[in-house]
Amino acid sequence: MLVRDAMSTVVLTIGPAHTLRQAAALMAARHVGAAIVHDPDAGGIGILTERDILNSVGLGQDPDTERTHAHTTNDVVFAAPGWTLEEAARAMAHGGFRHLIVLDRDEPAGIVSVRDIIRCWAPARQQVPA
Repeated sequence: MLVRDAMSTVVLTIGPAHTLRQAAALMAARHVGAAIVHDPDAGGIGILTERDILNSVGLGQDPDTERTHAHTTNDVVFAAPGWTLEEAARAMAHGGFRHLIVLDRDEPAGIVSVRDIIRCWAPARQQVPA
């Protein structure tokens, strides 16, 4: 199975000046665990994850004043839609992260997460008879 078959095409894109609270609210509303941060001044595309927000709050930082640019990962590993799920899982395991931005012709096409891969690899839940 390929990344294009597993990735989520519900992609949230935010700017570097959003507060972490704004980013968290947008991520929660879309039911996503990561957002693409578009920052042309910092080299283009980065990623902000729920873990980034959690780490900031855990350090006692104020989510109403902390900006996404300070917590964005800019040295992103990108996946291609034609990668196998094994390639994506290997990249995630090697890099120690749970999300990959999928680029198609240098444009974000989606995000694939560990959860997406597990959903494809694990058999569907079966109803247990009552």
